[in-house]
Amino acid sequence: MSGLLSEEVLSHIGRQSEPRREIVTRRDIRKYAVATGNRQTKYLSGDIAPPLFHLHLFWDVVPLNELSPDGVSIDPLLPKFPLDKAMAGGLDITYHRPIKSGDWLTATRTLTDIYEKAGRSGPLIFYEVLMEVRNDNGELVISEKTTRIMR
Repeated sequence: MSGLLSEEVLSHIGRQSEPRREIVTRRDIRKYAVATGNRQTKYLSGDIAPPLFHLHLFWDVVPLNELSPDGVSIDPLLPKFPLDKAMAGGLDITYHRPIKSGDWLTATRTLTDIYEKAGRSGPLIFYEVLMEVRNDNGELVISEKTTRIMR
């Protein structure tokens, strides 16, 4: 290991975002179903959201000059890493309940881990973020673990 991870960087583990609350509308479900080619009646009617609908729901809408070089909104949950090229490392989504039109959903994100591994071309930093989405009854709707790799 090259020891890229300082105590300051590691101190961010456990940091949690402010909760973000959004409403799910029938129109948004229908637009997403059409845009993704999901032609099942339950989605086209806007009653139930198709898989992956939630991915965009809690994203920030920011000016282009506030995006990272790869076109992603800069995440205030993350520390400044000593490596700066980000790659997808994995996405593990569990759907606990269907997303329905009229649902108010609240997402909270937690930085759950940061670790280093040796790659073929040098050191890699991995980080994991857990997002939990709950409805207004406090019931877990979605849990999503995202892993990203920095090189």
